[in-house]
Amino acid sequence: MNLFGDRVAAALARVRAEKPLVHHITNLVVMNDTANVTLHVGASPVMAHAAEEVAEMTGLAGALVLNPGTLTPELVDAMLIAGRQANANGTPVVLDPVGVGATTLRTRANTRLLDELQIAVLRGNSAEIGVLSGAGGVVRGVESAEGVNDPRAVAQRLARERRTVVAITGQRDVVADGTRVLGVDNGHHWLTTLTGTGCMATTVIAAFAAVEPDYLLAAAGALASYGLAAELAAAQARGPASFKVAFFDQLYQLTPEQVASGVRIVEL
Repeated sequence: MNLFGDRVAAALARVRAEKPLVHHITNLVVMNDTANVTLHVGASPVMAHAAEEVAEMTGLAGALVLNPGTLTPELVDAMLIAGRQANANGTPVVLDPVGVGATTLRTRANTRLLDELQIAVLRGNSAEIGVLSGAGGVVRGVESAEGVNDPRAVAQRLARERRTVVAITGQRDVVADGTRVLGVDNGHHWLTTLTGTGCMATTVIAAFAAVEPDYLLAAAGALASYGLAAELAAAQARGPASFKVAFFDQLYQLTPEQVASGVRIVEL
């Protein structure tokens, strides 16, 4: 019996029915792909970066994504304005700390966002979460060069310290809220051959968090649905380029019935 399948399927159905607006302050490298994935999962994307309008836009949104992958000090200021508005409204904030640890600016910016905002879900690779937790981890550019040895323990500790859900994505995604820990085994290695698949996973988490108040389930369910679409796409693809096209199609066509039977989420 799939213990989580029905709950994740119901969450996907709510995303499709409610079409929540997901406000992104995000990195320029994959903004278009991120917007498309938001649409394909059933939500509605907006990318507003100007400090003069981010609070107003956040007030309209069901979730806020902060992704300082191509950061500037001005962008961080806009993220803080938007994040404070989201916190005041009870709107979930999903942080993707792209490349944290690679430079001093990145590390300080992401730490400041964690310190000054209440983050609903923190999603990163093993190295990024390792840097933020103080457990080690080496980031080269924006890629993970060396992760943590015990992702379950690291995720749990950081989740308790920051009062958030921590999602470490990898071969097995580990999602923790300080009390519960889930593992997600859906996915395909071709996701690692494309730029921005982590950023795109973050926006799917935000879409689920906009309609599912249990942010642990929202994060795990989003990652499982995303990974399932990748598995279905890989069966049709011949390489990274055809995989990307098939992946977008499969995410768009993914049904709650497929999710109910196909997600692989386990308690750890």
